[in-house]
Amino acid sequence: MSMSIEECAGAREGFPRPFPDTPSNVLEQFRLKGKVVVVTGAADGIGLAVAEAMAEANGHVALWYNSNDAAVKKARELAELHGVKAASYKVDVSDSEQVQKAILAVVEEFGKIDIFIANAGMCVMKTILDLTLDEYKKQMSVNVDGVVYCANMSGRIVTVPVDQPVYNATKAFVTHFGKSLAREWRDFARVNIVSPGYFDTKMGAGPLDANEVYRMSVLGRQGHVKEIKGLYLYLASDASTYMTGSDVLVDGGYVLP
Repeated sequence: MSMSIEECAGAREGFPRPFPDTPSNVLEQFRLKGKVVVVTGAADGIGLAVAEAMAEANGHVALWYNSNDAAVKKARELAELHGVKAASYKVDVSDSEQVQKAILAVVEEFGKIDIFIANAGMCVMKTILDLTLDEYKKQMSVNVDGVVYCANMSGRIVTVPVDQPVYNATKAFVTHFGKSLAREWRDFARVNIVSPGYFDTKMGAGPLDANEVYRMSVLGRQGHVKEIKGLYLYLASDASTYMTGSDVLVDGGYVLP
């Protein structure tokens, strides 16, 4: 049965909510001045590109890394180049204690966390029959448990689909987890998911599947990390204040029929 306007307005106390107090100028909406952004898996690839985008928009950046300590140098470079505060933290996101300590360390150093981008992930490129139990557990601990642990803070949940069954399953979890958080955290945070296709990174297409990627992609190539920076900035900025629970696909047309 349809409800009247009066009935709809009275169904939820305090609604409709007011519009956010954000700039009307679109370029100002994209600026992150004064905002503190955490990016996991920020030593290279998409994670580093995202950290660069946040710093280029005048945001302060905390780069989390684990196996690649290049993030230490990258943080110094971002700070010097863009005049922002940037720091690096060695964190194994599959370890809840390390995640909690790192969150506290960031808050102590930066004073707060405004945006959390859970980008860290791993993939063992094997079929399900060739995958060892230890490899399966490791992927689950990083790609699933790591995102859950990082969800102690409000943020934008990130997923990266690749043609490998266990990896895909972990990212399916992250996608639906992000949508659930968008509803659960609706009073204090927005949560969106980014689903990149094949990008020219160490987790991109290898020699055995590169030709198939080129054939399947409408654009006939892998993506360059600079081509996804703007999307992450949009989701992190005041330009996307009416967007939450969305899964944004950036794959060069790979999944088109």
